[in-house]
Amino acid sequence: MPELPEVETVRRVLEPQLRGLAITGVRPNRPEVIARPAADEFCRILTGQTIVAMTRRGKFLGIMLASGDHIAVHLRMTGCLLVAPAGHPAEKHTHVIVFLSSGKELRFSDTRRFGRLWLIRAGEKDTCSGIDKLGLEPFDNRLTASYLQRYFGKRRRAIKECLLDQSAVAGIGNIYSDEILFAANIHPARPANSLSVGEWKRIAFAIPQRLAYFIEKNAIAPEEYLKGKGKDYRNTPFLQVYGRGGEPCSNCATILCRTTIGGRSSVFCPRCQSGE
Repeated sequence: MPELPEVETVRRVLEPQLRGLAITGVRPNRPEVIARPAADEFCRILTGQTIVAMTRRGKFLGIMLASGDHIAVHLRMTGCLLVAPAGHPAEKHTHVIVFLSSGKELRFSDTRRFGRLWLIRAGEKDTCSGIDKLGLEPFDNRLTASYLQRYFGKRRRAIKECLLDQSAVAGIGNIYSDEILFAANIHPARPANSLSVGEWKRIAFAIPQRLAYFIEKNAIAPEEYLKGKGKDYRNTPFLQVYGRGGEPCSNCATILCRTTIGGRSSVFCPRCQSGE
């Protein structure tokens, strides 16, 4: 599933290609991925509107329109957004095509069809996509050790599970929770209520630091993004633990362990992150 660094990469690649363009039409190949409103109304309202910006909130993307309307997009597990020339071969699971005044197309594809699009009218509060339930952004100055301890400090759940709670901190998923906890030298199975003030400080520091690092490593040119079908993320070689179970730790050479926490795969170093 794309997490915050990948979603931010999509925004940075697509926004310069979309800003200032008018929408000349919309084709819903799979109307069910349009969650609000009905597909025909979605197409009618969007046609003729002008795109002014793209935003990101947690794992959500926003396509902002000059009218004040906006489209909320969640890629879920396999969703992808591409800007492609009209004659460029379409991906097999391309469900929505937005035709642009430049002659190019904004295409939403999704192999598993879990991703969704919502059209929110100007002045409306988005209470349908789930974006209103998100917690702080990882780069928010209010994301401190005290905030995390207030939110999670009395919970018996593993700290790994807590970091996945989007109502506390938006955008962290399975990949970067592992990377954050490795950077903070904290075992992912530690109960949140067992962490010290110093450990909460290490987590609060690691969250924005690690996510900013992986956003930087993900940087990609639009041409390469299109060539890689929007899935060729560049930060994989820089992951220190996620997906590396059985390999030596980059810090101490101890073999990394893979376990399951809360139904999710997790990789950690038994030496650097000792103690449960």
